[in-house]
Amino acid sequence: MQTKTLGRTGIQVSPLCLGTMMFGAFGNPDHDDCVRVIHAALDAGINFIDTADVYSQGESEQIIGKALAGSRRDNVVLATKAHFPMGSDPNRRGNSRRWIRQAVEGSLRRLGTDRIDLYQLHRPDPSCDIDESLGALSDLVREGKVLAIGTSTFPASQIVEAQWVAERRGRERFVTEQSAYSILVRTIEAEVLPTCQRHGLGTLVWSPLAGGWLAGKMKRDAPMPDTWRTRFNAKRFDPTTATSQRKFAIVDALTALAAQAGMTLIELSLRFVLEHPGVTSAIIGPRTFEQLQSQLSAPERRLSADVMDAIDALVRPGEIISLADFGYQPPAITDAATRRRPV
Repeated sequence: MQTKTLGRTGIQVSPLCLGTMMFGAFGNPDHDDCVRVIHAALDAGINFIDTADVYSQGESEQIIGKALAGSRRDNVVLATKAHFPMGSDPNRRGNSRRWIRQAVEGSLRRLGTDRIDLYQLHRPDPSCDIDESLGALSDLVREGKVLAIGTSTFPASQIVEAQWVAERRGRERFVTEQSAYSILVRTIEAEVLPTCQRHGLGTLVWSPLAGGWLAGKMKRDAPMPDTWRTRFNAKRFDPTTATSQRKFAIVDALTALAAQAGMTLIELSLRFVLEHPGVTSAIIGPRTFEQLQSQLSAPERRLSADVMDAIDALVRPGEIISLADFGYQPPAITDAATRRRPV
């Protein structure tokens, strides 16, 4: 695979990044099989792996540590994330200096490595000043435990704020953003991608297959598949909703469009996100070797202007079919108290 530069870091990464949320209890509990998938991805030219401490509560990181033991570690750009709860203690979560210091040590131990190439805040934390987080992350960079820092699912305004704070306070600056992006979830085209381009951030995009919708896994007349994803966010996959009915119609049209272009729906969907000049790498999340194989050919294909126009006609640029697909809604939307004056 040809590589791309990750923002302005000089680090070269493959256009496909191996996401590992499905390794461990969340998806595939067979560690040996997961290691086989990781090795197959590396052998196919993928040099970029993304995980998080919360994936199967650390089990995913442990599996990666097994897979990269020995000489393979030096050939991989390794990314992980922190923010979500790692236990019942209210201080074992979020973006505080206290938790970031603990979380990175836990990830280093589970991954079996002495440094993390890209360490990311998994979500914004409204309770924590961004300078507090950047201070902790800057210390970790100076110590060599972390080489670069990034964010995930940050709105454009907070990306800009973090850049300003880093410059004003002399902190390390975020060099990447990781956002949901697919044909069904085009929200970031409006502001996040242009903002990242303007500030020179690399952009990783997750769920390019929209949680399996763009892999043809959802069926109109069949119950939802019983997976961790559907149990965690049933609204996203409920086939009876109006948004799901629209998704089925879009998937039917995309399947026909892909066939006319001589590719699979999976290849079309992955290629779509890679066509955007602001996207550095698309995170794929295979659970099995077969799923990995179905996605590896995507970077070799290009989409014609006619195909891109046809996709725009189905889902408008910047549009999202269902908010349940985005992965983050700020408290200003989810907490009614933020929109009402106190009595």
